[in-house]
Amino acid sequence: MNEARLRRLVRQVRSGERSTDEFVEHIRRLPYAAVGDARLDLHRRLRRGLPEAVFCEGKRPDQLIRIANRLIATKDLVLLTRLDSAVYSLIRAHVPQLRYDPIARLGYVPAEGKPSRAGLVAVLTGGTSDMPVAEEAAKTLELLGSRVARVYDVGVAGLHRLLDQWDLLRRARVIVVVAGMEGALPSVVAGLAACPVLAVPTSIGYGASFQGIAALLAMLNSCSPGVGVMNIDNGFGAAYLAHTINRPARKR
Repeated sequence: MNEARLRRLVRQVRSGERSTDEFVEHIRRLPYAAVGDARLDLHRRLRRGLPEAVFCEGKRPDQLIRIANRLIATKDLVLLTRLDSAVYSLIRAHVPQLRYDPIARLGYVPAEGKPSRAGLVAVLTGGTSDMPVAEEAAKTLELLGSRVARVYDVGVAGLHRLLDQWDLLRRARVIVVVAGMEGALPSVVAGLAACPVLAVPTSIGYGASFQGIAALLAMLNSCSPGVGVMNIDNGFGAAYLAHTINRPARKR
């Protein structure tokens, strides 16, 4: 939609020819921004309520510089996932607003203004080796506007560590459980908690874990109802879904 068409729609709203709801419905389908090889979906928040994130693996530093600066111009939240620390070192001088979390491998620029805080999401891990994936989820959740409680290293090899968190499990609106090895923790958590549980298998484990496939299959075969399973190491995907569940319902 070009500027002339947009101005015409505004005039129609002002004159009463179109309602504001019709105008919003039109701009929901508005354009993307072509930035080199990338086509950035600048109106995803309008349609989905959350902005587009950029997956950095496979992208060149020059591509990321152009993409990041274009997104920063929108003044919305900018998320660059799976951003390697060496690549961040190459682009940081060209994108001075960009912050970096080395554990989560997440580059970000918060949206202008403070996000409204939704309810509580608990992020749990089986072990400390699962923390990078868990931090990708936790940091993304905080940037999106959810309150987050981190509880790490509460795997089933020492179940008393998890049971000590009973009050938190009952207060959370969503629980993200990140685990490798045999992937048993989400089933246990879902047997204790009343809220939705999102299970994230990690590629952590010995040879027979098959880089997370064993944990993935175990979570898919959970005997506890109410478990949703994400892809291997997909902390961002878990955060996006958890926040979608957690945030207040939008008026339609």
